[in-house]
Amino acid sequence: MLLILSFCTLLILLVTLLPLSRHPHWIIRGMDFPRLQFGIFAASLLVAHFLFLDIQMFITQALVSATTSCLIWQIWWILPYTFLWPREVKTSSDGNSESQLSILTSNVLTTNRNADALIGLVQKHQPDVLVTLESDQWWEDKLKVLEADMPYSIKCPLDNLYGMHVFSRLHFDEEEISYLVEKDVPSIHASFELRTGDKVRIHFVHPAPPSPTENPESAERDAELVIVAQSVVESEQPVIVTGDLNDVAWSATTRLFRKISGLLDPRVGRGMFNTFHVDYPLLRWPLDHLFHSQHFTVRDIQRLPPIGSDHYALLTRLSITPARGANQEGLKAVATDHDWAKEISEEQEVSKNDVPKPGESTQVK
Repeated sequence: MLLILSFCTLLILLVTLLPLSRHPHWIIRGMDFPRLQFGIFAASLLVAHFLFLDIQMFITQALVSATTSCLIWQIWWILPYTFLWPREVKTSSDGNSESQLSILTSNVLTTNRNADALIGLVQKHQPDVLVTLESDQWWEDKLKVLEADMPYSIKCPLDNLYGMHVFSRLHFDEEEISYLVEKDVPSIHASFELRTGDKVRIHFVHPAPPSPTENPESAERDAELVIVAQSVVESEQPVIVTGDLNDVAWSATTRLFRKISGLLDPRVGRGMFNTFHVDYPLLRWPLDHLFHSQHFTVRDIQRLPPIGSDHYALLTRLSITPARGANQEGLKAVATDHDWAKEISEEQEVSKNDVPKPGESTQVK
C-alpha cells in the first residue's frame, strides 16, 4: 500500500507542478483544466494516507505534507468560482429595461443538426445578441428564421469548426471579421448602440485549442487572447469580450487576459458555469466566457439546457450602470504579466494593432 500511495502522491505532484513551467505544450496546458478533479483526487489521497499508513513514519508525514500542499494549490485556483469568494461584479439593481443587455453564446458543434433546439432557446429567452460558434452554411440557413426578430447579423460560415455568426436586435455601427493569428480562425469585432444610446465595443472570439489534433501548443490561442486584451484596455468605452476561448476560467492564461485587459468576470463568486462537455458530467469545464468592463453590472447568468452540441449555451444578462460599477475591480497586472504578454505576442509576430477597434473612431479624444 505504501508503494501505491507513494506513486499516487508523485502523480499529483507532477500534475500540480508541471503547469508552473508555463510550457505551451498541449499536455501541460491541459493540466489547467481538471483542477477540481485533481483537488478531489488529492483530498481522497490524503484520507487514504491517514487510513492505511502509519502517521508516525517519516515517509508518511512527507506524503501527507506533499499531498496537502497539492490540495491547497489546486483549490486556490478554483475557489474564486464558488460562492465562498466575494463577487467581482455587482448584481444589478437597475430595473430599467432600456439599460439591459442580454447575450447568448452557443458553440453549436458543426455536426449537430438540432437547430430547432437553439432556435427554441432564442425564442424563449429573447436575447439581444446571439453568437454561434462552429456554425457553417447549414447552420446559417437554419438560423435565418431568427432574422425576423434579430435583423442585424454578421456571418462567417466555415466548415472547419471555426465558423461564426452573430444575430442582433441592436444595430451595428461598425463590424469587421478578422483573422488575428491563424489564417483560418476568425474573430468578429463590432460596435453597437444600446437602447440608452450608449455605444458598446464587443469582440467575439474562438481561438483554436492546444490539442494533438489541432495545435500542439497553446501559443496561437494565447497570442489571440493577449492582443485582444492589450487592445481593449486602452478603450474608455464599454467593452465586452465573449466566445469559446478553449481555455478554462482559472487558467494562468485566462487570468493573464483578465489582468492585461482590465475586464471583469461575472462568474467570480457566483459559480463555474461549466459549459463543456455536455456528455461527461465528471469532466466539465467553463470554456465559454463573457468578460466586460466596469461599465456593467450583472443581472444573472444561466447555463441553458443542451441543444445536441457538446457545449451548453451560456446566457448572460447585464445592465449598463457606469456609476454603480465604477468601483468594481478585477485582477491587477504587474510588470511580469506585461513581460509575459509581450513574449507571447512577439512569438506569434502579432500585436494589439492587429485588433480592430470598432467605435473608437467616434470617441472624443
